Amino acid sequence: MRQNARVTSDSRGSTGTGGTRGDYQELVDELSELLGAPATLENRDFELIAFGAYDSEGDLDPSVLDPVRTRSILTRRSTAAVRAWFESFGITRATGPVRIPPTPEAGVYRGRTCLPVRHRGVVLGYVWLLDTDPGPTERQLAAAMEVTARIGALLADEAQHGADLSRELRAVLTAERDWQRDMAVAELRSALGARAETPHAVVCVAPWPSADPDDAPSVRTVPGATALCTVPWGVSAVSLALLVRLRSAEVQTPATSAAGRLLERAGTATGRGGPAGGAAAGVSAPRTGLADLGAAWSEASAAARAARAEERFGPVAQWTSIGAFRLLTSLPPRSADDPAVRALLSPAHRELARTAEVYLDCAGQAGRTAAELGVHRQTLYYRLSRVEQLTGLDLDDGEDRLLLHMVLKARRL
Repeated sequence: MRQNARVTSDSRGSTGTGGTRGDYQELVDELSELLGAPATLENRDFELIAFGAYDSEGDLDPSVLDPVRTRSILTRRSTAAVRAWFESFGITRATGPVRIPPTPEAGVYRGRTCLPVRHRGVVLGYVWLLDTDPGPTERQLAAAMEVTARIGALLADEAQHGADLSRELRAVLTAERDWQRDMAVAELRSALGARAETPHAVVCVAPWPSADPDDAPSVRTVPGATALCTVPWGVSAVSLALLVRLRSAEVQTPATSAAGRLLERAGTATGRGGPAGGAAAGVSAPRTGLADLGAAWSEASAAARAARAEERFGPVAQWTSIGAFRLLTSLPPRSADDPAVRALLSPAHRELARTAEVYLDCAGQAGRTAAELGVHRQTLYYRLSRVEQLTGLDLDDGEDRLLLHMVLKARRL
C-alpha cells in the first residue's frame, strides 16, 4: 500500500492562524490512507484547499481524473453548475457521508462520496472520495468523519481569527492621508498578531476581471496568502492586492507563485483558460513588518504596469527587476506627452518610433539595431534621420537620447 501526496502549491504556506496548508494536506493524506481512496478537500464555496491521490498499484488510474475533478485541481474551484448539481444531493444539510452516483453527462464519470466538514453544526467544507472497489466500510467512514471534525475545527479557528482580512488590507491600500493609513496599519497589525512581523511581499494583479468582492478568491485557496482584497485600478477597473508571507526576505518564490496562480484564475474568469488578456502581476520588494505596506503596494502596482508595458518583464514582474521603469512608473500620467516627441508618437510614424526605441535599447549600436529590426543599415540610418527631423533632437547628444528614450518607454504605461 502506497500513497502519493499531490500538492499544487507550497505545502507549508500559511492559510491563516487556524492552520497551515500543510496541516490540511496532512489530514487529507490521512483520509486517503485510511480509506484507500483519493480524497479532495474543498471549502464550502467549492474552492480547492488540498488533495491527495491514493495509489495501490504504482500508477494513478487515469479514470480518477474525470472532468469535474480535473477542473477542481487545475483551477482550484468548481463551476456554479457543478456546485448546484452536487448541492442538490443535500450535502449542505448532511451530517454524515452522502453517496453521489456517476453522471457522465455532468462530467462525473466516477461516483464519489461526500463527507461534509462541519463545526458546531455549521458546514465549512467538503471532503470528496472517489469510488473504489471495494469501497470503504462503515467503520472506515466513521473514522473518516472523525478526521473531518478535526478539519472543521481548523477551518473554524481560521475564520474566527480573521482569515479574511480584506477590509483591513483595503483600508491600508486606499487610505488618502498618512494618519488614516497609520490607523489602518495598526488595525491590520492587531488582526494578524505575530504574523505581522514576519517577512512578506505584496502582489498586484491588474486588471482583475470582476469588481464584485464575492468573485475574489478565498484567501485559504492562495498559497502563502495572509490577506487579499480588490482595490480600484484606474478610472473604471479594479486590481487584486495580495499580502504574501515569505519564508525569508531573500526568497520571493511564494509571492511569484501566488501571482502566477492568480493570473491563471483571472484567465479562467474571462474564459481564456490562461492569463487574462492585458492582465499582469507585480511583486513588491520584500518587507519585514507592516510599516511600509503602502510603499510596497506602490511597488507592486508599478511592477504590474511595467509587466503590461514590456513583455520581457511579464506576466509576473518583480519591482527589483524592472530597471528604469521604477522611475518611469512614478512620473505623472502625462509625462510622456513631451512636445518635441509628440509628432513621432502619431500612428503615422509608428515604425519610426519603434526604430528609435530599438536603437536606444541597443545603446545606439547600428549593427545590433539593424539585426534586431531585420533591416539594412542604410534603411536604419534613413529612419533615424527622419526621427531627428520630426523631433528636432540630436541622436548624438546624450541628453536628447535620454529624453527620447524616456518618452518612448513612458508612453507604454
